[in-house]
Amino acid sequence: MWRSLRLASTLGLCASAFGQSSTVDSYISTESPIAKAGVLANIGSSGVESSGAYPGVVIASPSTTDPDYLYTWVRDSSLVFKMLIDQYTSGQDTTLRGHINDFIVAEANMQQVPNPSGTVSTGGLGEPKFNINETAFTGAWGRPQRDGPALRSTAMITYATWLIANKNETYVTDSLWPIIKLDLDYIMNNWNETTFDLWEEVDSSSFFTSAVQHRALRQGSALATAIGQSSVVSGYNTQANKILCFLQSFWNPSPGFMTANTGGGRSGRDANTVLTSIHVFDVEAGCDGVTFQPCSDVALSNLKVYVDSFREIYDINAGIRADQAVATGRYPEDVYQGGNPWYLASFAVAEQLYDALIVWSKEGLLTVTDVSFPFFQQFDASIKPGTYSSSTPTYSTLTTAIKNFADGFVATAAKYTPSGGGLAEQYTRSDGTPNSAFDLTWSYASALTAFNARAGETSASWGAAGLSVSPACSTSKASTVPVIFNVNVTTVVGQNIYLTGSVGALTDWSTTNAILMSSADYPTWSTAVTLPANTQIQYKYIIVNNGNITWESDPNNEFTTSMSGITTLNDVWR
Repeated sequence: MWRSLRLASTLGLCASAFGQSSTVDSYISTESPIAKAGVLANIGSSGVESSGAYPGVVIASPSTTDPDYLYTWVRDSSLVFKMLIDQYTSGQDTTLRGHINDFIVAEANMQQVPNPSGTVSTGGLGEPKFNINETAFTGAWGRPQRDGPALRSTAMITYATWLIANKNETYVTDSLWPIIKLDLDYIMNNWNETTFDLWEEVDSSSFFTSAVQHRALRQGSALATAIGQSSVVSGYNTQANKILCFLQSFWNPSPGFMTANTGGGRSGRDANTVLTSIHVFDVEAGCDGVTFQPCSDVALSNLKVYVDSFREIYDINAGIRADQAVATGRYPEDVYQGGNPWYLASFAVAEQLYDALIVWSKEGLLTVTDVSFPFFQQFDASIKPGTYSSSTPTYSTLTTAIKNFADGFVATAAKYTPSGGGLAEQYTRSDGTPNSAFDLTWSYASALTAFNARAGETSASWGAAGLSVSPACSTSKASTVPVIFNVNVTTVVGQNIYLTGSVGALTDWSTTNAILMSSADYPTWSTAVTLPANTQIQYKYIIVNNGNITWESDPNNEFTTSMSGITTLNDVWR
């Protein structure tokens, strides 16, 4: 009887996955042209929503009240035009050249505008936003934001590299290089200074900012070499090496995530890190962890920790199993506009997973390590660390499940996209109603890049392959091991089983942030967590039902983690 139930459950999941895939296919078919039109509508001066914006200026949103986003941010503009440049240079849309040239002129103009951060030579390149007529915004704001020059230079370098390949080196040298060099020199001289993060709230060092600065200097060095500007190459490479070393220090080994910022007083679980992975993606770098490639063990572990941090805080995620997609936001402690899910966060998770699938397909294998084990264990409870070739059933099982998982995040965004296809900044945590700024350009761009990744499209390589750092670069020396927690417990509808315990990775006995366990093998509830090695651990399971908490009976469960390898704990509810 139980075997029949399990078979029926499996068939039901397969049917559900097929239905979800069809839903996502349909959504992409209808949303793609809407998103593209939404992007172009927000670019001056011809965009239908960008009245008053100068040519090439990207407005963040037409919204002028609660919030007022009728400004142009260097970060948002550069991410949007990186997407458009990729579409143009790949041949996906050959009509975009006029827009790209307008963007270059607009950004060159704003580089020279004195602003509250300084002049072009005294820190002004760190100014985050401008008025849409290219004048300085002089109100109070989080300044400086040092990701802008990196993202702008990356977009322009991508275009410049394509121009050189198409015999237009003169324009690159005479017109583009002076603009690019200003940004690269700013990065080289200021990367080790504090910055407000991409959410404009925390003034410290930011993982996202440091990672895109590293990428920009690597690409800038290669471009400089290609056009004979060799005098700057050594300086760019030296600082790039230092940034890459610094990036390793953001790793939190237990439970296994990148801390988004060195300051801020929050948990560190943040969409900042997922956005980092997709914006430093280089298909030629494989699953390299040093550069945080999407399929690296550190990036996959980070993704799980980030996603899981939202499972219990939004009403719209209620009742969703621990191995299924949920709505995600900027960070779990967020309160801005009510602290809601963001469309771009949902699309970013999907995009990282699609990027990972691209690399595994290209290489014909995937590798499960102790670090990535909790991520993969969501999809195959019997998985073991090792390398699985594309000819193995395990590879097929994992990649099929991960594709469905990725589609789930697009399906979540689709569920809360209004019938007209407009994408706001957020959708509410209570019922998914679009919220905050409407027609957010970054939301539209993030949808388009996720859709492209699902279709197997990649951007040009930026030189991430083969990079390495000294062992001395990592400040996270602590040894960790994966532990599987299984507990046999019969529940009723509405009840879920959670895990909490005596260390940070087990939420320090918190019931609010306790770890939701998977019921995929009901009545066994399961989860895998990365814990400090050779450490005495106490833990308990709890039942949660409509906010009511039931602890299992005393005493606490207790064990000592191993020095290496995977530990499996099989418990029965007491």
